[in-house]
Amino acid sequence: MKALLYATGIAMAGLALVGCDQNDSNTEIGDTVPAAALERKLPPNLSTIYNQEAPIPPQCYTRTEGQFNPCYTCHQTYPDRGRPNTMGDGYLQGSYDFSELGETNHWLNLFVDRREAVAKMDDQAILDYINQDNYTDYMKNLADSNDWSGPVPYIENLANGSAAFDDLGFAKDGSNWVAFNYKPLPSTFWPTNGSTDDVMVRLPEKFRASTCQAGESRDVYLANLSLMEMAIKELDRIDTPPLDEQAVCTDLDGDGRLATATTLLRRDHYLGAAADVPVVDMLYPVGIEFLHTVRYVGVDEDGTIGVPKRMKEVRYMNKIRFYDTSHLRSLFANEHQEKMEGNLPTYANHGDRGMDNGFGWMVLGFIEKADGSLRPQSNQEQRFCMGCHTTIGTTIDQTFAFPRKVTGAEGWGYIDLKGMPDAPALNQPLGEIAQYLGLVGGGNEFRENGEMQTRWFNEDGSIDLEKVAKADVYELITPSRDRALSLNKAYKLIVEEQSFLYGRDATLAPAKNVFRHINPDDIEPLKPEKRIDGYEIRLDWSADTD
Repeated sequence: MKALLYATGIAMAGLALVGCDQNDSNTEIGDTVPAAALERKLPPNLSTIYNQEAPIPPQCYTRTEGQFNPCYTCHQTYPDRGRPNTMGDGYLQGSYDFSELGETNHWLNLFVDRREAVAKMDDQAILDYINQDNYTDYMKNLADSNDWSGPVPYIENLANGSAAFDDLGFAKDGSNWVAFNYKPLPSTFWPTNGSTDDVMVRLPEKFRASTCQAGESRDVYLANLSLMEMAIKELDRIDTPPLDEQAVCTDLDGDGRLATATTLLRRDHYLGAAADVPVVDMLYPVGIEFLHTVRYVGVDEDGTIGVPKRMKEVRYMNKIRFYDTSHLRSLFANEHQEKMEGNLPTYANHGDRGMDNGFGWMVLGFIEKADGSLRPQSNQEQRFCMGCHTTIGTTIDQTFAFPRKVTGAEGWGYIDLKGMPDAPALNQPLGEIAQYLGLVGGGNEFRENGEMQTRWFNEDGSIDLEKVAKADVYELITPSRDRALSLNKAYKLIVEEQSFLYGRDATLAPAKNVFRHINPDDIEPLKPEKRIDGYEIRLDWSADTD
């Protein structure tokens, strides 16, 4: 049976894997891998399913060695207090509970040595490349195409980042997309590990319409966005930008007057024309959309790190059906049973509309062609997204970014890491980044970010907590100019190869702390003191981090 499963992961001829063989120092005794699996062999077409276990991301193959725990940010079990996400997968911290197919690491791009190729690439050429807009014309053409029947996640001027939005995060083009400021999840989405990003949200028309005046109302929209934030974060009240209560037709702050409110109290239903929609803790209303762009690491002339024009990926999610907590509990139980029976994951692919994650969301992605223009992701490439947006314990309604928004009025606006404090996760004693560095033992899951090691760790491997505490999020997680350029070049090599099936991590040297094949019987259990239970992706923005 195992031989058959291996065979499904081996496609036809292609590029030899550079810098590794079956017996190098990265392979332990008993860590046997079929010889063909040590080569990256591109399938003959994008519809070929190379890896049915693509929902297992590359980071899950990190060697924890009993003491390094990057697993906790995704895998948690919480007390049963009616939480809609009942996945309860905290036991996976330090555990490699994979199917037979999943025990072989198909993310072969982790083991490629790109250092020589990167050194030959010109700095100015990569700067010119990442500062080209590959989004605007593509999305406009997609909207006009008779061959495309899916959504077109377009915002005018989005390539220029913050310039596309006003001070409250509203898209200037009137599309009703709203940007919000959030703290990137450790550590794959830290710029120091190869990507910058932004996220925007949009609610359906009824959430923007007033019932006491004609047309749409920004006050109604902001009030409903704030109610949704309260629901996701389980808050009783929240501060807001100034809201005209007369436009909303409601006393929002409970002072008995219809005036200007800067505080919103908890309500059972949304406002305006959406008054028939209940506010449900930790769940979004049906019809919500998220737009997430993943970009290269921008570098200004003075070395400032920011968001460049070029997008590696455009990711889009829309909630097509609403499942209440009891229904979700059943869906998670079914997922658990499927895993217990050893069944491999399957998803309904709806073509241009995207891939159904089985929990009410449609997921659609676009990625670079070899020439840098965008294209829809293939079925296999979109399976990569399913691991994080289906069944892991820490997500809130299958999402990450919005629960990590800076709470209240200050969090409306385009992402800006400068001045952002290292807020701790809820009910945790340390700043989240400080905590992560200590538990993981490095600046990324693979413990192979030497720059982070030099900046924030002492010579004995411990964290310099005093130094970390003095830094804002921008200082903590952005790379030097040289590292940014190197990571951009490394990723461009993957784009030119179109080898996304083998991983999208912008790595330079072959990974040493990552399994190529896992023998569960030989795994050293994670030490109890290295586990962390109760970690939340939601943050305590009121905490004093000094």
